[in-house]
Amino acid sequence: MTSPTDTASLTDLTSPTDITRDPYDLVVLDMAGTTVADGGLVEQAFAAAAQRLGVRPGSDEHTRQLAYVRATMGESKISVFRHLFDDEDRAQYANTAFEEAYGELVDGGRIAPIPGARAAVERLAAEGRTVVLTTGFARATQDAVLAALGWQDLVPLTLCPADAGGRGRPFPDMALAAFLRTGAVADVRRTVVAGDTSYDMLSGVRSGAGIVAGVLTGAHDKGRLARHGATHVLGSVAELPDLIARAEADERPDPVARAEA
Repeated sequence: MTSPTDTASLTDLTSPTDITRDPYDLVVLDMAGTTVADGGLVEQAFAAAAQRLGVRPGSDEHTRQLAYVRATMGESKISVFRHLFDDEDRAQYANTAFEEAYGELVDGGRIAPIPGARAAVERLAAEGRTVVLTTGFARATQDAVLAALGWQDLVPLTLCPADAGGRGRPFPDMALAAFLRTGAVADVRRTVVAGDTSYDMLSGVRSGAGIVAGVLTGAHDKGRLARHGATHVLGSVAELPDLIARAEADERPDPVARAEA
C-alpha cells in the first residue's frame, strides 16, 4: 500500500509545472515536403501507378483519384490506394507500382534537401535533442531517399508506417513509436512534431506533442495547417531550432534567465 509520503513524492515527480520546464528533446520530422524537396514526384509516381491499373490520364476517374492523392498528402501510401481501389490486390499492385516509379525518379536525381534542413537537424542534435525522420512511404523508398541525399547516418532513427505497426499518418503511431523507441523524453508533451501536411498536424496533435509545427515548403497552406492543429506555422524547417529555443525560454520561470536566453 502506498504511504502518504510516497504519494507526495510521486506527485512532486509528475507535477505539470516540473514537466513543462524539461527541454523539447525529441523532434519528429516528416521527410517529403518538410526536410526533402521532391518537386511533385508523388503526383508523377501516382500517375505511373494509376496507368498500370488502366486509369487513363485526363479521365474523370484519374482527376478524382489525383484530387484524393493531393488531399491526403502525408498519409501512408498503401492506405491511399486501398481507398482508391477498394480491393486489396489492386491496392497492393498500385502501391508497388507507385513505390517503383518514385524510386526511379529518386535515383534519377529528382530530389534535394529543403534549404537549411540538414543544418537544422545537425543543430538540434548538437543541442542534445534526438531527431527522428518519418515518412508515409515504404521502407525501401525511404532508404532510397536517404541514400540519394547521403543522409543514412544523419539521425539515429528513421520510421515508416511498417515500423510503427502499419498505420501511417494521420494516426499518431510513428510519433509515439519515436517516443517509445528513443526514450529521449519522459513526457510526450516534450515532443516536437513538424510536417507540411494536415495529416502531419493531426498526427502530432493525436500523439500529444507539445509543439506541432507546420512548414510552408510542401503540400498545404497556412490556413489548412492551422485548422488541423498546428501550434506554429513556419516558412521552413530551417526555422524550427529557433522556435524550440524560444518556446523553452518562454517557459522559464525566472525573468532574468529568460532575458539571458
